[in-house]
Amino acid sequence: MKAKELRPSGHFLDGKRGETYTMLGTKTKVVAFNGSARKNGNTAILLRTVLKELEAEGIETELIQLSGAKIYGCLACRKCSTSKDHRCSQSGDMGNAYIEKMEEADGILLGSPTYVADISPEIKALMDRACLVSKANGGIFRRKVGAAVVAVRRAGAIHAFDALNHFFLISEMIVPGSSYWNIGIGREIGDVEKDEEGIQTMKTLGRNMAWLLKKLKN
Repeated sequence: MKAKELRPSGHFLDGKRGETYTMLGTKTKVVAFNGSARKNGNTAILLRTVLKELEAEGIETELIQLSGAKIYGCLACRKCSTSKDHRCSQSGDMGNAYIEKMEEADGILLGSPTYVADISPEIKALMDRACLVSKANGGIFRRKVGAAVVAVRRAGAIHAFDALNHFFLISEMIVPGSSYWNIGIGREIGDVEKDEEGIQTMKTLGRNMAWLLKKLKN
């Protein structure tokens, strides 16, 4: 199947800037979160490269951009462990909408730029809250497929890559590999497209993720 171009869905999750892109396909679905403050920067380019390979295999994809969206950090209140309703106790932001998207998907992609050798605060907030909600409800992400993508200017990407992968591993998810670490090098928007090895790594990741999803479905 020929890969199709991602199209705006015509709505925004928070009514303003929580942009969502959707692609119609099979019942198998992957949701990707771009944790960059730059909505269509290098992290988004890398994620779209992975998603394009998934779409070529007939898998439905959705790209959610956290830039401008309201997402608070975990309060460590542990109320999710009491309510056990698959929701975070915080209701004044997009946290629960994003956690619901993750629970509904078969695969989850988390993307982040490298900030001070670490991940962005937006993606970290989502990970922390989703992790506790999952644990409080018996492991709602167990055996889903998860993969991390990192954009970096120079150094610190491995630490950021590890931080994203820790979420998948503690959530009992299955992580596919690629031909190298899932990292793209570039500073200005579009620079990662010049990183031939990085782009090839994303393409290989997408193909491997599609293969794994199909095996798990069957």
